[in-house]
Amino acid sequence: MSYEFQTRSGRPSDAERDRVVEVLKDNAVRGMLSHDTFLRRMELALAAEDREALDALTADLPSGGRLSRWTLGVVGACSAFGVRVRRAWRVERLPRLMLPEPGPSPLRIGRDYASGLRVHDDSVSRIHAELACEGGVWILRDLGSMNGTWVNGRRVMGATTVRPGDVVTFGAVGYRLAAEPPGSLPA
Repeated sequence: MSYEFQTRSGRPSDAERDRVVEVLKDNAVRGMLSHDTFLRRMELALAAEDREALDALTADLPSGGRLSRWTLGVVGACSAFGVRVRRAWRVERLPRLMLPEPGPSPLRIGRDYASGLRVHDDSVSRIHAELACEGGVWILRDLGSMNGTWVNGRRVMGATTVRPGDVVTFGAVGYRLAAEPPGSLPA
């Protein structure tokens, strides 16, 4: 008769913990783990009593060597390039919004009939935003719109400076700011 004893797999070494931490970091960077999950698993990796507990922290994650990380990096870069090309194509096709002559009152933008720039789209608030020249600098203010005012893909919270060439979006309607009419020659 043979007696077998359950033996523990032994306390993990620092190198084994470092390997698990690297896998967790790589997957957090790739978006496979939320920040909270990443932090919790890091704590568990540091407190793991045996190799089985340590291995369980990465069992549901893709672990790869240099080749798989390189491949995923290349695929990610190609995907990002495609997104940048589509964005550039869309931006170049946007209608131009001419910056008005500076005056005492700002240009109101919205669906309201009294707006200086009336935008006929349900995503645009009745009184959405205003554009004004203050001290030679153009300022775009969101006036509490529901769907937001955006400049170059960033939401405007309050006010921000803008200049010709910027892409401004009111709700779902976008424009490219311009200082001169198309085809005009600068003096």
